[in-house]
Amino acid sequence: MKQRERRPGQKKTSGPAGESRRDDRAGRSPKPVQRPVAARETVRETAAPAAVSRPLMTRSGERPAERVPVILESLGAGDFHLIDSGNGQKLEQYGPYRIIRPEGQALWQPSLPSHIWEKVDAVFTGDTDEEGTGRWRFPKEALGETWPLNLLGVDFLGRFTSFRHVGVFPEQIVHWNWMKEQVEKAGRPLKVLNLFGYTGVASLVAAAAGAEVTHVDASKKAIGWARENQALGRMEKLPIRWICEDAMKFILREERRGSQYDIILTDPPKFGRGPNGEVWHLFEHLPLMLDICREILSPKAAGLVLTAYSIRASFYSIHELMRETMRGAGGVVESGELVIREAGTDGRTQGRALSTSLFSRWVPK
Repeated sequence: MKQRERRPGQKKTSGPAGESRRDDRAGRSPKPVQRPVAARETVRETAAPAAVSRPLMTRSGERPAERVPVILESLGAGDFHLIDSGNGQKLEQYGPYRIIRPEGQALWQPSLPSHIWEKVDAVFTGDTDEEGTGRWRFPKEALGETWPLNLLGVDFLGRFTSFRHVGVFPEQIVHWNWMKEQVEKAGRPLKVLNLFGYTGVASLVAAAAGAEVTHVDASKKAIGWARENQALGRMEKLPIRWICEDAMKFILREERRGSQYDIILTDPPKFGRGPNGEVWHLFEHLPLMLDICREILSPKAAGLVLTAYSIRASFYSIHELMRETMRGAGGVVESGELVIREAGTDGRTQGRALSTSLFSRWVPK
């Protein structure tokens, strides 16, 4: 993730701290305080931006080169693939289960016949709005809350949550593959910061590849799930710090301490609300968040990755912000969309591409 539950998008947690990642991450009200907490973010119970802040840095130098538009596509991975989509829904395979969930971007008609859609194990029957709560219907038999899944060699638990999400945003695998490659070829233990880390799959992938990981999420529930995933894969000895805290507060403190990271993954929600009425709004607070991330990147950083779910904006919005933030750093900013391509019932028959989120990624070269 939203989500994102940050991150896949996406996550109405309360703010930068840690929301839940990312699957259908979307928000639309101009008065978020009056809306129910966002799907992916809800799990995060996150706090909004810290009261302590700082002005934006004045950046100079040339903006990085650019590659646009970049479409990072997944046909599926591990125990997941998108079977079909249409009529505002998507039919997915998660391990042994076929699942139907709302998907507002599926404007077309389904490709597969109705009897395929009818033979499913779980259907989300809540509000079709990303921020609406709901419940799961199990047409065949009652299922438990969790079930085992695997991506990139990492075991974790899928979860039927009340906000339609299932504990992982599989389109993010394109970023995780990139991160895994950077860690494995570095020749030294890279330090990875995973902001809005949700259930920790990305953190486990990075640590298994040899990175030293700091995972930040403001939701105690999400941190608990992440630790469960770590235990499931018998990865307790991997170097991961699990931090339950507001993301903005955390990175502000890291900046003051002079801490540095080689890779930063960040997947903030569109908006959120903290326990004391604090409000996080992506378009207001994202510039400062990226600015601080720039300051805590190490001199030999491998990359800074931003994903944004469920926002009504062009990828150019975050692309130009990333280029301004990284002025004078050289390298390249590549931005576009994450998409998942339909793979049919066999997991190999390519169909339409379903957009899931925007992204922008700075790399040193």
